Order: sequence, then C-alpha cells, then structure tokens
Amino acid sequence: MGAFDYISSFCSYTYCNAKTKRKPLQTVDIKVKMDCDGCERRVRNVVRRMKGVKSVEVNRKQSRITVNGHVDPNKVLKRVKSTGKKAEFWPYIPQHMVYYPFDTGMYDKRAPAGHIRNPTQAFPAANTPGENYVSLFSDDNVQAACSIM
Repeated sequence: MGAFDYISSFCSYTYCNAKTKRKPLQTVDIKVKMDCDGCERRVRNVVRRMKGVKSVEVNRKQSRITVNGHVDPNKVLKRVKSTGKKAEFWPYIPQHMVYYPFDTGMYDKRAPAGHIRNPTQAFPAANTPGENYVSLFSDDNVQAACSIM
C-alpha cells in the first residue's frame, strides 16, 4: 500500500469526507453453476464491473468464483444472481482447517476433492434440546452422575 493509497483512504480527491468509509479488503467465494464459456464470461464480466473489485477468479470445474476487493459480499451475491444463475456463498472449506473432519454431517457428495461442508452450516444451532443430555455426562460436571442416579 503506497502513500497515495494511504492518504486517499482519509480524503477523496476533491474534498475530505469523514462520513464515507472504505469497505475492508476481503475475499468472497460464491458457488455458481456454470456450464459453458459463455456462462463463465457473463458471470466474470458482471462481477468485474462492480465498484471496488480488484480481481475475479473463476473455476468452472469447482463451480466457484472468487472475488477480491473492497466489496460487500451480499451485493456480489445479488449481482451474480442477476445473471439468472443459481448462486450461494461457498459452503465448503478445506479439510485440513477442521479439527474433526470425520464428524457426521461434514461430508457432501457434491464437495470438491479435499473439501468438506463448513461446520457452521453443517450443524444446527447450539441451543438444541439434545445438548442438555450431552452435558449430563460431562467430566466437567461433577454432580452429573448424582443427578442421573
């Protein structure tokens, strides 16, 4: 990041505007079904024209598009859906990023090789009724055995 980029983040070219904040640089991964070169080109061009986009990478084999830049992920998803394609945020993560990749509900037949379903999307919310039974047999709860017997 050069000096000009640093200064321009505080002020615009004509006047200083303290209310306008630049979105943070982030990476957005989206799953999009692309069948041909035309589909790939259409999706790439629609996303590339967005304000704040630095780079766009399309992987047709994985049905994945990666967008880097100062963008809002929901706006990118909405823009991709405007092409008429079914799109969703990338639901998979690399297998080595999870402590217990062999847990139930983690594997998906449609996942690319070496990827599993994101644990936050694979499991229900933490406030499920079944969790109460699990805490009864916890080693941290000393009174657990007494409450059962």
